[in-house]
Amino acid sequence: MSETTTPEQGQSGEPAGTIAFLGLGHMGGPMAANLVKAGHTLTGFDVVPAALETARAHGIATADTAAEAVAGAAVVLTMLPSGKHLLDAYRGTAGGPGLLEAAPPGTLFLDCSTINVDEAREAAELAVAAGHRAVDAPVSGGVVGAEAGTLTFMVGALPEDFEAVRPLLEIMGKRVVHCGGHGAGQAAKICNNMILGVSMIAVSEAFVLGEKLGLTHQALFDVASAASGQCWALTTNCPVPGPVPTSPANRDYQPGFAGALMAKDLKLALNALESTGVAARLGPLASEIYDTFAAEGGAGRDFSGIITDIRDKSGH
Repeated sequence: MSETTTPEQGQSGEPAGTIAFLGLGHMGGPMAANLVKAGHTLTGFDVVPAALETARAHGIATADTAAEAVAGAAVVLTMLPSGKHLLDAYRGTAGGPGLLEAAPPGTLFLDCSTINVDEAREAAELAVAAGHRAVDAPVSGGVVGAEAGTLTFMVGALPEDFEAVRPLLEIMGKRVVHCGGHGAGQAAKICNNMILGVSMIAVSEAFVLGEKLGLTHQALFDVASAASGQCWALTTNCPVPGPVPTSPANRDYQPGFAGALMAKDLKLALNALESTGVAARLGPLASEIYDTFAAEGGAGRDFSGIITDIRDKSGH
């Protein structure tokens, strides 16, 4: 054992021992599978029986309850739908102990959910007060990135906790960015996705305008992709079929990044805008537009499908 390695850490600095992975859905399941493939001992739990069955088929051991999963864990990784789910899981309910009570002292709680910044900070405060360590690390890259191990992690943590958890994140992703203290990972994600939502609406409106003016999709793409209109929403996730063959527009807008998820992330951005008093206009409008898109049939379509809504409302 080296002078800098403690009994609770491996040679890389990461916590040694079992990882409890709670939330084995479309994102969490593949992420957990990649950790197992890398040789980590993992116990998973999900409230959906089908998710547990799929996890077991990928070699992931499962527990009957969340408390059982975390009982001997060095790391508790959560991928849950909302901040309320996370805080309820940490605190526990009348039906059983919370994760913070069930986990051994000094457990590293790593939350990869996408939630409100204030909720992330509250979760970290609860974990630290209970004698644990806390990291928020929301992800970008979708199901494809989760399966391929190419996610981007935006991390909020103390420097030493970031270094401890980085080896695990590098198994599941190709880019890991330390954004600051507790809650900073969530802050970075919602800021980024507000940019993405606004830019996809702008790109889609431009293509519909181009159609009205007689431009072909390819002509507009060739100009904008090499000019000042260049952006990820255009060159990677192009909302019209043809110019970018790998974009969801070529698969009838199968996600990808679903409209419901963009609506959720923009709502989180809207909450942050309101709580900080930022005089934003485009972010709130984008949130309203994607809320309507999701409610009117776009929830399960790729968020670039917003162009079809713009086109329909433009009299095409």
